[in-house]
This record gives sequence, structure tokens and C-alpha cells, in this order.
Amino acid sequence: MPIPKEVIEAQEKSNDLEFFKERVKTMPLLIEWANDEIRDNKEVLLTAVKVDGGALEFASNNLKNDKDVLIAAVTQAGWTGCYASERLRDDKEVMLTAVEHDGQILYYASERLRDDEDVVRTAVTNKPLIIKYASLRLRGNKEIAKLAVSKATKEKQNVISYLTPELQKDEEILNL
Repeated sequence: MPIPKEVIEAQEKSNDLEFFKERVKTMPLLIEWANDEIRDNKEVLLTAVKVDGGALEFASNNLKNDKDVLIAAVTQAGWTGCYASERLRDDKEVMLTAVEHDGQILYYASERLRDDEDVVRTAVTNKPLIIKYASLRLRGNKEIAKLAVSKATKEKQNVISYLTPELQKDEEILNL
């Protein structure tokens, strides 16, 4: 399979800031072929992640630690929270925004945020099975358990299996 001409052009212009400022507006993943300095340019990365959050993969570590860039990326594609720095995996606003778009990202949240009722409630609303990554305390929270089980379809029994033993036997939860 031949290499697309856009990729060849990006590779040839890897040092051309103006080229990337313009091209990421329509082809944000071309940022992969930019030099390190351009991949550390906040303006370029913000433009790219607002079009395709997946461009965050190619951001510098510095920008993976930038809250503005992360919020923009996870708003466009919640799953990109997996690229967040350790510091931002512990930032409630970043992770709450991410789990609003993709509950699966609870897996990448800090231990502290896996024990945060707002974050976990939001995550299980759109990905009930993700309750398995919530803290033990919240897997024993009846309201969160009811929410997760009520949102589950085929995986209802699996969701129940991740609850605390007391809630696994709770009649109200079993009858949802």
C-alpha cells in the first residue's frame, strides 16, 4: 500500500510550523510527523485535538500535562484521557469530562477519583460495567450500584458480580 501524499508532504515539512498550523485544521493526525518543537506547540495541538482528540497521542509530554489541551481532547473524544499525565489523571474536571464522553476512561483515573461519587456515577451512566474499576467503597454504594445495574443490558449479571457481596444479594438490585 503506497504512503499517502499528505503523509509524505508532512514528513518532508516536519520542521515547518506554518504548514502544520494550517494542515491540522483538516488532517489533525498529520501532527505525528511534525518535529518535537511543533508537537510541543500548544496552539497547533489545541487546533488538532479539537478536530480529532486522537491527535493527543502525538503531543509532547508537556502538552499531555496541559489541562486546556486535555479538556479539549477528551471533549472531542473521551477515550483520549488515556494519554493524560499522571497529574491530570487525578484532576477531577479532566476525568469528569472524559468519563462523560467515555465511561471506560475510569480505568485510567487516579485511585482518588475512582473513589469520587461524581466521577464514578458519570462513568457508570454510559459504561455500567466500568463499576469494576470503582473503589470498593463505591462498589458498595447502593445508589451507584442501582444506577449501574439499571443502565446495564446484556451484562447485568457481570455488573452485579463487581458489587460488594452484600449488594450482590440485595433484592432491590437483583430485581432491576
